[in-house]
Amino acid sequence: MNMEPTAYHPGHLLDALLLQLHLNTDDELSRRLRVAPRVIKQIRAGTLPIGASMLIWMSEATGLSISELRSLMGDRRRTCRVSFARAPERARQSN
Repeated sequence: MNMEPTAYHPGHLLDALLLQLHLNTDDELSRRLRVAPRVIKQIRAGTLPIGASMLIWMSEATGLSISELRSLMGDRRRTCRVSFARAPERARQSN
């Protein structure tokens, strides 16, 4: 079975986890990952991104590496960088 998706699709990762962990439903997966069922539903619907902590929990539950998990959901970036929101600089006021 080819588990490599062609585009970014976090639902594909959830499907792969269900197979890897021999689970039948998203509710079982949520219990295994120790998250609320709504979290899995939101990830599958595309309204909640998969964060670093979720990837770590998935890695611990399955034994797959973070890079393998990212590949399963179609994330092809070589590195992940944290971006910080910066407040726009205020224009200097002349006195």
